[in-house]
Amino acid sequence: MQHRQLTLPALFVVAAGIIGAGAAHADNDVNTTVPNNHRLNDGVVANVYTMQQQAGCTNDVKINPQLQLAAQWHTHDVLNNRNLDGDIGSDGSDPQARANAAGYKGRVAETVAINPALAISGIEIMSKWYYNPGYKSIMSNCANTQIGVWSENSLDRTVVVAVYGQPDVPVPNRPLGPEAGLPAPVVLAENVPLDPAPDYDASDEIQYFFNWLPWSLRWGFPPPAYPSN
Repeated sequence: MQHRQLTLPALFVVAAGIIGAGAAHADNDVNTTVPNNHRLNDGVVANVYTMQQQAGCTNDVKINPQLQLAAQWHTHDVLNNRNLDGDIGSDGSDPQARANAAGYKGRVAETVAINPALAISGIEIMSKWYYNPGYKSIMSNCANTQIGVWSENSLDRTVVVAVYGQPDVPVPNRPLGPEAGLPAPVVLAENVPLDPAPDYDASDEIQYFFNWLPWSLRWGFPPPAYPSN
C-alpha cells in the first residue's frame, strides 16, 4: 500500500498526551481513573512506528520489557540528578550497559527528552527528537525492532527516555491474518499491547480518536497493536 508523505505536524498530531500533574507517574497500570503516563509512552511508540513505516521499514516495532526497565532506570536517574542531560547516568553507565543489566540481549540506542516544567506533550517530545539528526536516525532505523519508553515528572522537571533495541536473535517479520494461516490480531510474546484499557470511561473515546488519527491521515491502518486481517 502506498502511503501519503506527511509533514511533521501531521505526523505527530496524535501525540497529544500530556504528562499529568502531581502524582502522575509512568507505570504499567492502565487504569484510566489513576493519573499515569501510560498513554503518553504508548504515543511515543506509535509515532516511532509511523516514522519507521515512512522510512520504508516493513517490521512493526514492539515494546520490550527489558528495554522499558532500562528506560525507567535512566528516567529516574535524570529526574533526580539535575546535572544529567543526556545518555550517561550518574554512575557513568551508558544505554548499552543499562540494557545489559536489565537482561536485554542485543545492541541498543537511546533518545532522551528533558523539559524544565511539570509536563510535556507528545508533540513536544517528538519535535525535539525529530529535529535532532542523531535521534531522527535512531527512530527511523529499521533495525531497531524493539523499544521501551518511560517517563516521569516533578514540579519543575519532566524526563522521557526511549531505548531502542536490535535483538541478537531477530524477531521474524511474519505475515499475519488468515492468508498466513494465523488468527488476527496476533500479539507476539515480546510485545506488550499498546492499549488494553480495561477501565472504560469517556476519556477512552477521546483516546480512541487520537490513536487512530495518524493512520487515517496517512491513508494507512491500523496501528501496530492491531494488525490488519
